[in-house]
This record gives sequence, structure tokens and C-alpha cells, in this order.
Amino acid sequence: MEWLVIGLFSASLFLCVFLDASVLYALVFGLALFLAYGRLRGHALPALLRAALSGMASVYPILFVFMLIGVLTALWRAAGTIPVLVCHASRLIRPAAFPLMTFLLCGGVSFLTGTSVGTAATMGVVCAAMGSALGADPRLTGGAVLSGAFFGDRCSPVSTSALLVATLTRTDIFGNIRRMVRTAFVPFLLTCALYAAVGLGTRAGGTVPDLFAQFGASFRLHPAALLPAAVILLLSALRVPVRRAMALSILSALPLCLLLQGMPAREILRAAVFGFRPADPGAAMLSGGGILSMLRIAAIVCLSSSYAGIFRLTGLLDAMQGAVDRLAARATPYTATLAAAVPASVVSCNQTLAILLTHQLAQDLSEGPDLALDLEDSAVIVSPLVPWSIAGATPLAAIGAPASSIPFAFYLILLPLVRLLFSLAGRRGWGHP
Repeated sequence: MEWLVIGLFSASLFLCVFLDASVLYALVFGLALFLAYGRLRGHALPALLRAALSGMASVYPILFVFMLIGVLTALWRAAGTIPVLVCHASRLIRPAAFPLMTFLLCGGVSFLTGTSVGTAATMGVVCAAMGSALGADPRLTGGAVLSGAFFGDRCSPVSTSALLVATLTRTDIFGNIRRMVRTAFVPFLLTCALYAAVGLGTRAGGTVPDLFAQFGASFRLHPAALLPAAVILLLSALRVPVRRAMALSILSALPLCLLLQGMPAREILRAAVFGFRPADPGAAMLSGGGILSMLRIAAIVCLSSSYAGIFRLTGLLDAMQGAVDRLAARATPYTATLAAAVPASVVSCNQTLAILLTHQLAQDLSEGPDLALDLEDSAVIVSPLVPWSIAGATPLAAIGAPASSIPFAFYLILLPLVRLLFSLAGRRGWGHP
């Protein structure tokens, strides 16, 4: 019965991906399916609903942060912060080092913004356009963009996935980031070496487009526009709570929108809610952000987290959790967590549900910071490697890269592989306090 239920839920997710429909439809179906399973197991509907609400309550604190992220990313666009970052970064690109620079630039933008999709839609689109002009392999460009986009998605203080993991494991996000830097060090260096070697081995020609001229019609590209990004970096370094840091960054962007970019207050408010939309079509790639843009991920998190309470009450995942526990006893907790993350990512088709399912299966293997790091080095990174998962498919679609780019996402492949090797070699403490 349990496998049939999981199979039906997985089929609904695959159907949504195949039809290019929102996974929310499958998640609503899944909630109804798991409630029906609970009733068949003899549990009363009120008890099942209370269990679902208890699962939602565990992630409730993060929902307000999601709204702050929506406002932040919109006003960073409107204030000129992201345009200035992208324009100056584009000047660093050289044909011989194009794959390496694409990875580093997308990694830098994703660390500042905390979003893989937003990075792909801005710096990723720019790099893809430059790669086309330089005659670079689109698969290599796509892989470098994907690697860079998820570098920050994993370890940015304003990343929704990092915040979700910190909330689930009840850990400090800044402490998690410090440990993530340790486990990412070797894979990051290896990734840089690979992209540098591949870049030197390819012949690229052409010229890099002048983005200052392209974006200059829509924004005043003044260095002062970098203030909101500087605020986030400084306050994060000082370990100021994420909500306060984001709020102060938003406040620093407001005078830039008003005085530097000349936006009316009404337009700023509209951008904060509905997202920023530049008037010039030439800057359309900079559109995005806003509170409404975060409602979808908030709904996904709420629905997905409701499953956790139902699973605990009904024991739906007990058999799978037992298998994960046995693997951890024979190997290491990280090995078992990674083994759980792979099927969770395959069947969930999105990163959020993959994180929640992996946490459900691996929550007894380790605690607190150790569990947070294991989740960051497994479910967060593995999800975009699944071709039909929206985690990787959406960024690749944003830059027009094929799914065959995934094998060139070296960082996403190397990080769990290196971590697994260290884990199996008896270095369980590597990256842990």
C-alpha cells in the first residue's frame, strides 16, 4: 500500500512536469492522497489535519523571510544594484577564461541574491549571450551557469533553501554557512581548475557586448547603487539576524530608487509587491522580484511541510527510513543522507520537497549543525542534477541552454562526490564543528 501511494504521488509530479504545469497541483493531490491513506490506516480526519498543521507550523517562521526576499530582490533591481553588478562583472570576462568567469560571476551574483533562478535570469542570460557571441559550447556555458547559480543558492544568507534547512534543523544560518564553506573548498578549487582547463582548450572569438550602453537607457549606473549589496555583506559578516539585515538592505535601497533612479514612491511600492519591470525592452532580463513572486515557493513549502506531520502519524515512510538507518550504520550518516536525497530529488521534481523528504528520512542520523550540513551537501545540490526537476530545468530554460548541460555542472557533481569520499575515508568531522 505504501509503495502504491508513493508511486501515485510521484506519477502526479511527473505529469505536472511533462505538461509544464505547476507542481502545486501535484502537491495538493498529494495532500489529499496522504490524508486518504491515513484514513485507510484508521486515523481520524481531525487528527490527520492537526498533524498536517503541525508540519506547517515547523516552517511558519520562514514565510515572512520569503516575503522580505521578494521585496529585496525587486528593490535591488529598481535601485540599480543588480544592473551595476552585472555590468561591471561583464567587463571581467575574457574569451580564454570564459567558462571559469561564467562560473565565478554567477556564483558571486547568486551569493548576493540567494536565488538560482534570479541569477540565471540576469547574470546567466548575460553570460549565455556572451558565450553565443564568443562561439562557446552552449552546454559548457549552461553547466557553468548552473554551477554558479547553485553555489550561492546553497550558502547565501538570503537563500530560501539555506533558510529552510536552518529552520528544519533549528540551527544558526551563519554557523551553517561557515561549515558549508569548509566542505565546498576542495570542490570549488577543482571546479575552477576544470573550467579553466576546458576554457584554455577551446577556441573562442568575438567580442563581449557593452552592457553599460544596453542598460544605461533604463538605469543610472552609479557605484552608489551597490550600497544595498554592501549592507547585506557587512551585516552578514557581523552575524546580524537575517531579517534585520534584509530589512536594512531594503531601507538602503529606497533612497536610491527615489533619488538615483528617479522612481515615484507609487512605482517603488508596486515593484515591491508585483516585481520590477523596466520600461526599456533591452533591460527586460532584469525583471523580477516582488512579494507575489515568493507566494509560489511559500505555497510549495507549506504544502510540502504538511506531509511531514502526516508521515509521522501514519508511518508512511517508516520502511524507507529504516533502510536509510541501516545504511548509515554500515557506512556513514552522510552516505545514507545522500542515498536518501537521490530518490527524493528524482521523485519530487523540485528542490523544496526534496529537502523536506530527505530531512524526513535522515532526521535521526545526525543532529543540528551536522544534519544541516548533510542536507546542504545532498538534497540542495542533487536536485538541479535531475533533468526533469524544475530546480535545474528552470535556470537552464532561462538562458536557453539544453538539458545536456547538466554533466558540465562540475561543481554540483564534485561537491557531493568529494564529500562522500571524505566521509567514507573516515573524515566524518570534515566540515563539522
